[in-house]
Amino acid sequence: MTWDDLDAHLDRVPGTVSAYVGRLDAPPTWTRHADAGHYAASTMKVAVLAALHRAAEAGTLDLDAPVPVVNDFDSARPGAPRFANAQHYDNDDAVWDRIGGTASLRWLADRMIVRSSNLATNLVLGHIGLPAVAEVWALAGARNSVTGRGIEDFAAREAGITNTVTAADLAALLGTLATGADTPGPLASPAACTTMLDVLLAQEHREDLAAGLPEGTPIAHKNGWVRGVRHGAGVVLPDDAPPYLIAVCTTTELAEGDDQVEDDACLLLAHISAQVWAARHQL
Repeated sequence: MTWDDLDAHLDRVPGTVSAYVGRLDAPPTWTRHADAGHYAASTMKVAVLAALHRAAEAGTLDLDAPVPVVNDFDSARPGAPRFANAQHYDNDDAVWDRIGGTASLRWLADRMIVRSSNLATNLVLGHIGLPAVAEVWALAGARNSVTGRGIEDFAAREAGITNTVTAADLAALLGTLATGADTPGPLASPAACTTMLDVLLAQEHREDLAAGLPEGTPIAHKNGWVRGVRHGAGVVLPDDAPPYLIAVCTTTELAEGDDQVEDDACLLLAHISAQVWAARHQL
């Protein structure tokens, strides 16, 4: 396979397929529409995770202090009524089981990533605020990604307030976390970056990028899906080659938007991931 071959294959896919592939702290080896904007789905949760750990390091939040678990949130649309999440649209009943009780922000952030809980995401957002997430994107060097609202904030969505990512920006964010685990970086201390990478390594949704790797290959990643959208972005850690970044964003009719189904969009991301793995020594 050559990168031209992979591009030719993706040219036949309906919709837009964006990609960024390369080593850490190096120019990318292969990109494809890497600056094209896509609805973020759950990939924006990585920026929320980073904003939470920044706040904890600044001393403004205690990750282990209990906070109320509620399902009632401010809309990002000024003057709009408060909104709530729908349990059937979430991926983690464990968070819902705690409504009316408490949980630590650390636990909520873990569930936000490893199970992609929407309720946990909005709870964390309620404590850190959208400006903190915007600061994370800026510090990571993202140019086109915006987290404008919480998940299922339909009043904001109808007002045109949305969440957008690009493959290049997702790679920049994950690359900043990965390099920050070794040397102090703009987002957090090495210890905090390592903690965040450990959470991303524990990702339980492994039906797309991870499915294209040999079983057991570590990948610190986050994916996202709704009908018409399937994204995956991560840092792959081979035992026989340097780590590399891979971010693939698809806006395509192949995506069924179901986390329980390995649809054609999942298979497409797995195929791309497998092709990049095969070329890992040449990145």
